[in-house]
Amino acid sequence: MGSHILDALNVRVEGQGDKFLVFAHGFGTDQSAWQRILPFFTPYYRVILFDLVCAGSVNPDYFNFRRYTNLEAYVDDLLNILDTLGVDRCFYVGHSVSAMIGILASIRRPELFTKLIMIGASPRFLNDKDYHGGFEQEEIESVFVAMEANYEAWVKGFAPLAVGADVPAAVREFSRTLFNMRPDITLFVSRTVFNSDLRGILGLVKVPCCIIQTSKDVSVPASVAKYLKNHLGGKATVEMLRTEGHLPHLSAPAMLAPAIRRALSR
Repeated sequence: MGSHILDALNVRVEGQGDKFLVFAHGFGTDQSAWQRILPFFTPYYRVILFDLVCAGSVNPDYFNFRRYTNLEAYVDDLLNILDTLGVDRCFYVGHSVSAMIGILASIRRPELFTKLIMIGASPRFLNDKDYHGGFEQEEIESVFVAMEANYEAWVKGFAPLAVGADVPAAVREFSRTLFNMRPDITLFVSRTVFNSDLRGILGLVKVPCCIIQTSKDVSVPASVAKYLKNHLGGKATVEMLRTEGHLPHLSAPAMLAPAIRRALSR
């Protein structure tokens, strides 16, 4: 994509202030997932929004199956955006897989990030001998089979589980962005995310981090937040939200926004 990345990934800069604040969405959504959060921040920050290349809002021709086989390619995109915009320092809020993309970016360019705020983050989704990621390999494979067999049925079943809380509008919104994605891209990205294991690099992160985790998340057990705090190389704090679900920016924005503001002020 080169210099066209700002157009290709629908990059927008909104708000006012001296400091940059990046909002990076997770798997299955696009930048519209932050729309209920933005009003809390645009009066005080220059907010950078963009879409991951796998999002349904991006031309699928930009998704290179040979390139996006691991998260480093997404890190390249993020750093390219920040460099193209001339950003030399920013706060970074990443949801789910974008939290891990932020971690990798901060290892590569620590001077670029003042703080990382991670929502529903996990360095590994699969269980291991001394690690509870939340899923067994067989469970993950059954998810992939269901996605391939009937994508529409999978979305209708997965969206309410992921949202968790009884918020029909959030389920509809998450379903919409999932349906916007091309099914073969969704499956490919799912395999990349669920087979990732970033536990070994957590100690290399020196940028201060805040981990925001809901009390019940079908995708990320609460124990993962504690694991991150104990293994990140720099100062790390955990804030638990008294709500359910993997997408609190959709289901509980009035609860999440103050938590982000507290993290920014610490």
